[in-house]
Amino acid sequence: MTSTSPDVKGRIAREVARRGAGGVEPRVASGAPVESDLGWALGVVFRRYAKAAAESLDDVPGGPRGYQVLATTVAEGPRRQLDLAAQLGVDRTVMTYLLDDLEKAGLVQRQADPADRRARLIVPTDEGKETLCDLERRLSTAEDEILGSLDQAERASFRMLLQRVAMKANAVDPLHNACVLAETDDPAST
Repeated sequence: MTSTSPDVKGRIAREVARRGAGGVEPRVASGAPVESDLGWALGVVFRRYAKAAAESLDDVPGGPRGYQVLATTVAEGPRRQLDLAAQLGVDRTVMTYLLDDLEKAGLVQRQADPADRRARLIVPTDEGKETLCDLERRLSTAEDEILGSLDQAERASFRMLLQRVAMKANAVDPLHNACVLAETDDPAST
């Protein structure tokens, strides 16, 4: 935790009190309300986002992984199954089962790769593209609910600043496999 000046602590406390903290002002060791702690704020926002995103993706085979496969193949075009698994950090055996489920749902197709007939290209179907549009709308609605206390300019600023912080954090400590992180600590279950 970083040191915060008394003036900043006072402004934060007044803002929390103004917006309402349920009448309770838990304190951290520095005497500031816990709501002023970066870790607490990030945890609360991330937990809410993870739950809302999981609800938005609950009917997609593979949930967030299925969404990633669909979004990647729509955005980047047909991908070889093994390349897609490596790009998304999904074990190739798990990717096979995931693609089986997505194919059964009519969202993707496996097609022979004209450059290597042993390889399969993963191609989104028209239904898959329509489904992705629906999923993106649902995720956007979830984001609107989470960021509802911010006006449009604040949202744009928040996103820009968060992306800048995330890029720096990822440069220092790169995340090589988002799926492993999601499996290790599933915030949607808290």
